[in-house]
Amino acid sequence: MRAALYNGPHAIEVGDRPDPVITAPTDAIVSVVLSCVCGSDLWYYRGESPHDLGPIGHEFIGVVEEVGREVRGIAKGDFVIAPFIYCDGTCPHCRAGVTSQWVAGAAFGNHGIDGGQGEAVRVPLAGSTLVRVAGSGYSDAMMCSLLSLSDVMCTGHHAAVSAGVKSGDVVAVVGDGAVGLCGIIAARRLGAARIIALSRNPARQELARSFGATDILAERGDAAIEAVRELTNGVGVDAALECVGTGQSVATALAVTRPGSVVGIVGVPHGVDASIAVTIVFRNVGLRGGVAPARAYIPELLADVLEGRINPGRVFDFETDLDHVAEAYQAMDERRATKSLVRIGAKETRR
Repeated sequence: MRAALYNGPHAIEVGDRPDPVITAPTDAIVSVVLSCVCGSDLWYYRGESPHDLGPIGHEFIGVVEEVGREVRGIAKGDFVIAPFIYCDGTCPHCRAGVTSQWVAGAAFGNHGIDGGQGEAVRVPLAGSTLVRVAGSGYSDAMMCSLLSLSDVMCTGHHAAVSAGVKSGDVVAVVGDGAVGLCGIIAARRLGAARIIALSRNPARQELARSFGATDILAERGDAAIEAVRELTNGVGVDAALECVGTGQSVATALAVTRPGSVVGIVGVPHGVDASIAVTIVFRNVGLRGGVAPARAYIPELLADVLEGRINPGRVFDFETDLDHVAEAYQAMDERRATKSLVRIGAKETRR
């Protein structure tokens, strides 16, 4: 089969890999229909995070081609969403809802596991990992929103849940990438009355407003902190969503919150100052988050997507095919795209 291969920083190429086969009775083989590039993939692309040479990509939806003899609940022909981390569903962490901190599991697209940016994927622990989507013939817009549930919408949701967003809250969202934009959707879905989005990009500002942002701030750093305080009469926000991972974004999120609030942090940390105890202890600001347990969130978010209550697929603003996957990375790296969609297989599902 053909797949995107990571050959080092700024070197994404399409090459051949062995066709995936069932190697354990709990495996399934999924033919990929849609995939995409994640913001975390850019850290690898830029050489700022380690990644094995070989397959890459962890977000995909597709059709089940084959299942192992012990797979339950998933059958050949099913249209499925794959959360970006596979899990056994039975370990103490999974039972507690933290399916991303596996006892048995790992992320797709690294350490020898097939990547979602390829024609097919062997999915370990398929019965507890894959989420079946009933029906067929979905529109392009719906397919994009279904793909977003593989990671980015669930990650934005995790930021909001971790921050404890509730009805009537004032929320700040730090980061205007796809995760931050999905965080706005999530905050609105959880009942936030006011959502302050930090963004300098006109196109992303417009999308943020359409997703539910009530205020847009273009400031950064100290200026952004002062602007948020001014908007909140010096009090600060009830919850902040940190959706970037840089030192400045984390510092901003911590600074704009009021005492007793929580920062939901989901950005992959790079250059973050670990000495934040003064803020946490003396300002009573909490810090929660991490890798989103997408498998735990997909069922509830799927219902809202299928009913049209949320449309996170709108974060995709660049599209290409597998042959040109390198351009998908370049567009995001150069900030010409918020999130790049990669079309791989046939659009139509089989059930």
